[in-house]
Amino acid sequence: MIWLPATLLAGLFQAWRTAVQQRVRAELSVNAAGLVRYLYGLPVGFALLGLYLVASGKALPAVATGFVPWAIAGGLAQIIATNFLLMAFGYRNYVVGTAYAKTEAIQGAILSALLLGEWLSPLSLLGIGFGVAGVVLLSTGGARLKLGDLGQPAALCGLAAGFGFTLTSIFVKKATLALATPDKVLAALATLVVVQACQTLMQGSYVLAREPDQLRPVLRTWRTSGQVGLLAALGSACWFTGFVTANVALVRTVGQVEVVFVLLFGHFYLKERFSRTEALSLLLVGLGVLTAIAGA
Repeated sequence: MIWLPATLLAGLFQAWRTAVQQRVRAELSVNAAGLVRYLYGLPVGFALLGLYLVASGKALPAVATGFVPWAIAGGLAQIIATNFLLMAFGYRNYVVGTAYAKTEAIQGAILSALLLGEWLSPLSLLGIGFGVAGVVLLSTGGARLKLGDLGQPAALCGLAAGFGFTLTSIFVKKATLALATPDKVLAALATLVVVQACQTLMQGSYVLAREPDQLRPVLRTWRTSGQVGLLAALGSACWFTGFVTANVALVRTVGQVEVVFVLLFGHFYLKERFSRTEALSLLLVGLGVLTAIAGA
């Protein structure tokens, strides 16, 4: 059951990282803001892997033929999915794009069944439904989504983002399973380092070629960007551990607890009051998480 605490921590770190990253968005472009996650997260990934190897007394696992291609595919899918999500935010109908991006748990249930043979129980599927309904309700603020919204660019980009994040989960799991070790945590950390290195190379090359003026701000904001990298690496380590030890769709559903952390942070630390819609969203997400776990 290591996947459960790992996924809950992943949601916490992701919510925390998102909050910190807002502090550097005013100084960095979209691509540069993405780069700091990988550039500053890579040393943390190496540190986590090194500490685990020392503590466990184990050696690095042998690498199968398909490991590197799957790791590259996972890193690239995450970069593309993030760009699609930002494109969805850029359109005038932000709400529609956000709502459709949150269908990744449903897409995960379908794709993990088709590509990985991971089938969920009816109770877990019901939990996914509750969780997605809660997140979509929060995204839309209670407004209704119409069938005609599906043709909007924001909706298409949102669906593409959800699809990309789902593929990221599957590709990462494929890469992790290609490592010759029964220790799933070790496999997850080793995969994390390789994926981060690939992402740093891919995103860094793009910024260097297309936005060289952003390199100085990336280095100048090292204090805040370093926090982003730290939280991103910790979150990814937890996500990867969850993916390799449980059903991808189940992990994505429980990971929606991030919404709960965001709302609780706003309520207790920023003294923001819950609206009725936010309270109902929180209840639906919480119910979805508990139902999905019960059906696992």
